[in-house]
Amino acid sequence: MAALGRDFVFEDFFPSMVEKLGSEGFLNELKNGFRALMDKEREVITFESLKRNSALLGLEGMSDDELMCMLREGDLNGDDCLNEKEFCVLMVRLSPDLMEKSRMWFAHSIDSNVM
Repeated sequence: MAALGRDFVFEDFFPSMVEKLGSEGFLNELKNGFRALMDKEREVITFESLKRNSALLGLEGMSDDELMCMLREGDLNGDDCLNEKEFCVLMVRLSPDLMEKSRMWFAHSIDSNVM
């Protein structure tokens, strides 16, 4: 299990999802999650869309500062929002077991242009 913020704990199901779905299926599920959280007009996850949809993640009790911290953690290009690739990278980074066990499948997926 991993801690998220002060009071939030989640169990890391990603390794078992990868095993069950395969790398391409898992990335498709991450993309579905991205679409559920994104701002439909801008096609990125903004602070507002994350706050509006935080209940989908079970994070409805998080403060604005905690949500913004999550957003900044994944924002690799400094535009204050997450595109699909940034979101997928963040989700994989939040899974220590997946990072440790699955570097090869992820590299293979990127090389195969799955993303």
